[in-house]
Amino acid sequence: MKKYLSPLSAVLLACVTASAANAQDLTGDAKAGEKKIAMCIGCHGIQGYQASFPEVYKVPMISGQGAKYMVSALNAYKKGDRKHPTMRGIAAGLSDKDIADVAAYYEANDKAAVAPMPSTAAAASAQVTALLQKGACVSCHGVNFSQPIDPTYPKIAGQHADYMFATLKSYKTEGKATWGRSNPIMGGVAKQFTNAELKELAVYVSSLPGVLKTLPQAKFK
Repeated sequence: MKKYLSPLSAVLLACVTASAANAQDLTGDAKAGEKKIAMCIGCHGIQGYQASFPEVYKVPMISGQGAKYMVSALNAYKKGDRKHPTMRGIAAGLSDKDIADVAAYYEANDKAAVAPMPSTAAAASAQVTALLQKGACVSCHGVNFSQPIDPTYPKIAGQHADYMFATLKSYKTEGKATWGRSNPIMGGVAKQFTNAELKELAVYVSSLPGVLKTLPQAKFK
C-alpha cells in the first residue's frame, strides 16, 4: 500500500531539507571563527592530546581540513548521526553561522602547508593495495588522500592512525547510544573489513604526507 505525506509533513520535510542545504552553503568568516574556537582548542589545540572514550586515541588534526567537510561533520554531531557525547554537546551549542565560521578558520590553515602535496600517494604493499581497491578509497578521498573529490569528504592523508582506526570501527558500530556513526557510504565500506584490515588501512594513510596539523595555541605551547 502506498503511503502519502500529509501537506503539513511535506512542508516540514521541505523546511528541514532547505535548512540543511542552507547550513552547508553559508559562507564562513575565518576571522570571526578565530574568536569562536575556545571550545575546540582544549583538545584540538594540544599536540598529541588523547581522547579516552570509548578507547584511547589521539584527537584528529583539524587545521587544514576542508571547511565543507567540517560543516558536514559538525552538523552530523548536531543531528546525532555521530554519537560521541562531547562532540554532540559542543555542536549542539553552535549556530549554523558559528559552524561555518569555525570551519572557515580551520580550513584557512591549509595555506600554511610546508610543501606541495604529491599528485599521487606513495606505493603501498600488495596487501594494502588490495584493501584500498576493495574499499575504493581513492574514489572519494582522491589519489593522494588530500584532495577529496567532493568538498564534504575529509582529507585523511597524514591523519593520526589511531584516530582513523577508531573512526573506521565506529562506522561498524550499531545499537550504541553514545558511540558510533551513521553514514550509509562509510558504513558499507567499513563493514567489508575486519578490524585488523581497518588498522592496516589507517596505518598506511597515516604514513602519507598531508596538510593536516595541530596548531598549538599560546596557552598550550
